[in-house]
Amino acid sequence: MPSMTSRRETELRKAQMITERSSWMHHWREISEYQQPRVGRFLVSDVNRGDKRHNSIIDRTPLGASRTLAAGMQAGVTSPARPWFRVTLSDKDLVEFGPVKTWLHRTGLLMREVFAKSNTYNTLHTGYLELGLFGTWATAVMDDFDNVIHHYAMTVGEYALSTDEKGRVCSMVRELKMTVYQVVNMFGIEKVSDSTRTAYQNNQMQSWVDVTHMVEPNPERDPSKADSKNMKWRSVYWETKSNQEQGFLREAGFTRMRVLAPRWDVTSNDVYGHSPGMEALGDVKQLQQEQLRKGQGIDYKTNPPLQVPTQLRNSPRSRLPGGVYFYDQMNPAGGVRSAFEVNLDLSHLLEDIRDVRERINAAYYADLFLMIANDTRPQRATATEIAERHEEKMLMLGPVLERLHNELLSPLIDITFDACANAGILPPIPKELEDMELQVEFISVLAQAQRMVSAAGTDRLLGTIGTIAPLRPEVLDKVDFDQVVDDYADMFGVNPEIIVPDDVVAQRRAQREQQMAAQQAAAAAPVMADAAKKASEVDPTNLRDVMGMVSGYNSPTATEIA
Repeated sequence: MPSMTSRRETELRKAQMITERSSWMHHWREISEYQQPRVGRFLVSDVNRGDKRHNSIIDRTPLGASRTLAAGMQAGVTSPARPWFRVTLSDKDLVEFGPVKTWLHRTGLLMREVFAKSNTYNTLHTGYLELGLFGTWATAVMDDFDNVIHHYAMTVGEYALSTDEKGRVCSMVRELKMTVYQVVNMFGIEKVSDSTRTAYQNNQMQSWVDVTHMVEPNPERDPSKADSKNMKWRSVYWETKSNQEQGFLREAGFTRMRVLAPRWDVTSNDVYGHSPGMEALGDVKQLQQEQLRKGQGIDYKTNPPLQVPTQLRNSPRSRLPGGVYFYDQMNPAGGVRSAFEVNLDLSHLLEDIRDVRERINAAYYADLFLMIANDTRPQRATATEIAERHEEKMLMLGPVLERLHNELLSPLIDITFDACANAGILPPIPKELEDMELQVEFISVLAQAQRMVSAAGTDRLLGTIGTIAPLRPEVLDKVDFDQVVDDYADMFGVNPEIIVPDDVVAQRRAQREQQMAAQQAAAAAPVMADAAKKASEVDPTNLRDVMGMVSGYNSPTATEIA
């Protein structure tokens, strides 16, 4: 049986993946042509091309709507300006332990700093744009000496994907062009082909070289070995046009899938996703056609076709203001005039254009992301109304957000955590976390909007209890107010260091009880001392009489009492 890791077998799998992708290419190309002409690469040679590509776009509404979606997703899901995830545990009691809580917070802060210093946020914004347009996007996340991680973002048309039995993307192949300088600098001059080596030696550094990159499950890995060639995932590069006998430019392995390929939405076991851009394509074409017809109608009204006598065929013509035509006075009816009466009513066309624009903005959720900015009412929305609108936005984007968490953000955080661990920059791990599995909790604006439903329920419960408490104060015993504070902090994404851990709270309360007991003892000491003093001044004889009376021996008679 031939080796599955040979260059020949790898190229065979590449060809199969590209063939499987072919039915999507025309649709993607059309979306790119009418909505974002600079996004997408459908020929390997289409690299660094500066030719005009907006020839099919008259109205730029779809460009603005797709960019609004990308910016809204960036701000609502992975905002660089605020925390959008945190590291946590399934054991909520352990999370409240001081050293563990501090370590989890600092680790999340460290990874957000890595994202900020690398090209992560720029890459994610590009990814949201492509997801909205084409429904699929891919980026390769590799270790980087300077910034811990680095993204190699791809655009639609230059990569092909395949999925495993669970519908998860497990393989990626990419065709790209690299300069001679880039190839030699990345792989070494001893690895490149003879033609590339010759170009490098002749100082042809900017000549283009076709390169293929493939990441897939390692079909022949030996789990008992820990070297790069026996890891779970296999990554190989080769010069596309070189001989198969040359082999690969580089073979490497990873413990995790380093290619992130989220989909906007997927039907059944499809490999590629569908998108708002696909849904809006018909409206986009209609908008461009109507804008063309509107322009033609305006041209007819401002520059109508003319009816000119034949005797003026060879006379000078001037259509500009102040221009002069000469004609025979004996035949005034033969003067220059419109060929037919042009009196077009464009109001219905303009109304339909507005309707199509609204449909395009709705397809890209631009109306939701700009709901406050587009509010033209004289009275501005209240805070309650804004919160309700955010919840409405989440109802529309909830399924998409869950898919992004599973296919993009959770794997990205796992890869970044491994890179930080390999770089030795993680905070010292507390002993309580040994052999504990970490979890990721998303606290972005959109993720928190999902939790606001439970927050509203808690608010209503506390409001009801507040109404009952003046009548039945014992009802407060039913509420664990410490847990209420913890839950609200989780729902609102509050910095965990602001909330005091449970063990510290218990210590503070114990100290407070001890102080109160000491204060009560100190306050009672003078009273007890005074009582002791008075007791020392009592006549012993009277004391014996009193004791006798208590015992019943010296009790007065009824006559004495009378």
